[in-house]
Formats: sequence, structure tokens, C-alpha cells
Amino acid sequence: MTVVVTGATGRTGSRVAQAAEAAGLTVRAASRAQGFDWRDRSTWAGTLRGADAAYLVFPTDVGSPEATRAVGEFAEEAVSLGVRRLVLLSARGEERARPTEEALRVPGAEWTVVRAAWFAQNFSEGPLVEELRLGGELVFPGGEVREPFVDLRDVADVVVAALTAGERYVGRVLEVSGPRLLTFREAVADIGRAAGRELTYTPVPARRYGERLAGFGVPPEEVDFLVELFESLLDGRNAHLSDGVRKVLDREPRDFAEFVREAAGAGVWKA
Repeated sequence: MTVVVTGATGRTGSRVAQAAEAAGLTVRAASRAQGFDWRDRSTWAGTLRGADAAYLVFPTDVGSPEATRAVGEFAEEAVSLGVRRLVLLSARGEERARPTEEALRVPGAEWTVVRAAWFAQNFSEGPLVEELRLGGELVFPGGEVREPFVDLRDVADVVVAALTAGERYVGRVLEVSGPRLLTFREAVADIGRAAGRELTYTPVPARRYGERLAGFGVPPEEVDFLVELFESLLDGRNAHLSDGVRKVLDREPRDFAEFVREAAGAGVWKA
């Protein structure tokens, strides 16, 4: 099987590519470095032609109207070229993502949606890690809500299982999470202990966090979208476990503590 992996150099795509190769699949990386651009439909056909399946992850938020349009058009293009097996990464608890999930379901598509909890690797890759590493503090609108942080390696393994298990997961939504609930404060404390540093967590209202984002140069329309997203997504609706990892992989998901030990050992949060 040849699988197109969008975002192949990103947080999820890189791990999906690794897991797919480990499973014996031929990976066709799709990123700007390989000439693929979600915002340029003329780059899609060359990427899709001759492939058997595709993993879809949109570069901004899956709940944006731009994602809905692009995923729908991409799915149509894929099916027209014979690429029927499509797996979309979505967000657990994000109602705004539902139109994008619906857009995937074009006639002829053998689709699966993987809804993931908050990634454990959001603490070790991307903008949050710089706050922790350089400033020793995470300022974030997570309040004291509890979240079952999921390891991206588990997400990738579920995606590959969905791609390779024949009809088993076609037309299904798979929700994945870690094995236990933690607050953002508890997660930062765990990271601090493993890193041997005093790290602090400062919860702020989503609107104030939006002001910080604007100060970092995030465009106003993106700030507004993220503020509304955080106000809804971090309201406690995700304070429950999902059994997707166990049901699909027949094992328990990786614990947040395992992720923290490995990342701290690699010096991720070293000042």
C-alpha cells in the first residue's frame, strides 16, 4: 500500500509516516518541501496519483472554515484519482470540527475520522515548549480542567491501523486519549520534576491569552478564532477518557509520565 501523508514533516504527520513505514507501507510524504500545498489545488493531483490511501491533517485548525473547504475538495480529488481510503485527524470535543469531518464523507470515499485529545507533545514541540524552556512558566487558558493527554505515537499507530485493517474502521469515528486525567498544572509539575527545574503554570482567561497572542504577531482573525476555540474546548467537556487506543491496538495507551521521562531525558526543557 502507498499512503500519502500530509504534513509529513509536522508533529503528527512525521509520526504517522514513521509508523506507516514500520508497518511496511510505502510513504509518499506530502509537505511544502515536496511541492504539496493545501492552499494550492494544482499540487494535489501529482501527490495523489497512484496512491492507495491518504492521511489528512490540516495545517491550522481542523475546525476552521478553510479546513472544511480544503478537506472536502481534497477528498473529492483523491476519490476521482482512485485514492479511496482516507483517514482524517480531528479534535475530540471540538464542535467546530464537525463540518470538516462531514466534508470528508464524499461519495466513494472509505473514510475514518480519528478524534484525538490534547497531544502530550504539545508540551515538547511548538510554541508552548519555548515558554517552559526559556521562561520557566506556562501561561495558558486551561484553567484547572482535566485532560487525558494522548501520546502522538499512539495517535499514529491508530491511524496506521485504520489504514491497514481493511473495512474494519471504514465509516467510523475513533476517539483516542491517554489513560488518565491531569490538569495543566499537574502536567507542568510533572515536567518540572522530570526536568529538575521549578516550572510554574499560570491560568489566564482565554481573552487575555488572545491579547498575548496578538502581541506575538498572530493575525487578529486567527486570535479571535483561537479565543473562541479555547473558551469552548477547555470548558471541561474533555475531562473523560476514550477507549480508542485500547480497542484498536489491543493495548493500553502510553501514560503521560512515560512521555515526560523520555522528553526530559532528551533535554527538551533544559534551560
